[in-house]
Amino acid sequence: MSTLEKLPVTVITGFLGAGKTTLVRHLMTNPQGKRLAVVVNEFGDVGVDGEILKSCAIPDCPAENIMELANGCICCTVADDFIPTIEALMALEPRPEHIIIETSGLALPKPLLKAFDWPDIRSKITVDGVIALADAEAVAAGRFATDVAAVDAQREADEGLDHETPLSEVFEDQINCADIILLTKPDLAGPEGVAKAKEVIAKESPRKIAVVEVAEGVVDPRIVLGLEAAAEDDIDARPSHHEDHHHHHVDDHDHHHDHEHHHHHHDHSHDEFESIVVELPEQTDPAEFAARVERLANEQNILRVKGYVAIEGKPMRLLVQAVGARVRHQFDRPWKPAEGRQGKVVVIAEHDNINSDAIRAALIGELVN
Repeated sequence: MSTLEKLPVTVITGFLGAGKTTLVRHLMTNPQGKRLAVVVNEFGDVGVDGEILKSCAIPDCPAENIMELANGCICCTVADDFIPTIEALMALEPRPEHIIIETSGLALPKPLLKAFDWPDIRSKITVDGVIALADAEAVAAGRFATDVAAVDAQREADEGLDHETPLSEVFEDQINCADIILLTKPDLAGPEGVAKAKEVIAKESPRKIAVVEVAEGVVDPRIVLGLEAAAEDDIDARPSHHEDHHHHHVDDHDHHHDHEHHHHHHDHSHDEFESIVVELPEQTDPAEFAARVERLANEQNILRVKGYVAIEGKPMRLLVQAVGARVRHQFDRPWKPAEGRQGKVVVIAEHDNINSDAIRAALIGELVN
């Protein structure tokens, strides 16, 4: 990565006990060959999550790449805490290639996205994606958090908390801001609980969003990293109950959920997802092709689409990126002579949902009986 490229940042949200630290630990041990850095936003005296992650440090994410922000909410301490931390990570040698931010449990993601517009860093980093974790059993039961009493204790512990936001509203803000929802502990919820949780999420979300079941933090990193969502440029499409409210939140420890067992999963999750490559002829209209990708995501339950196509009469290739039904497209560079203007798109879906023929037909624009 050159120093001129924007550094991608993944924001991970979710209530206390949803499993954020377990997910981060899994990503650290499955970094897809990238040098990672991790920022843990805690509020309190004991850096539980940070210590857990540092104990898992590996060459692709050494201990010096794991930083804690323990002085309160990131968006309230942008100048004093967040910006210097990001700058310190970017100054490391070798420089990290991807930053993961684990927010605290009561964090509202939208104010954090706005923090990325801070002049000192907006030209240097981009929000690759927002991942929201939700406890399937709690969501199905309408509690939203694993342990409501523990969340209440968080509120009580924070003297600076200036709002009494209902859990349902915080949950909705996290869902509305997310690019992907990870539904955790599906085994505890059971099939009926998982179905109910997905129903709740579908009802709350203003758009169709990819929902992936995840047990013990094990998810194929291709699903959650490299989304290229540029969420900082997409803020208006992510509604919030608290557009202008400034929030304080408190520390989030997921440590009472199996953190003493340092399970390192590697390839187990890759069997659950399948990717296919579709070669495409020249297309006539970028917007029409993007609409086709969106229909595909809605109808075939596609998680990711990424690739490029040639547009008739255009010397530039069209880069296409979709996360769930959110599709982005832009011309990125001229076609190289050796490429022959050959469009190629990679589609990732859960193994049971993938229908190669239907996907190819949908992308090419053909009807399938």
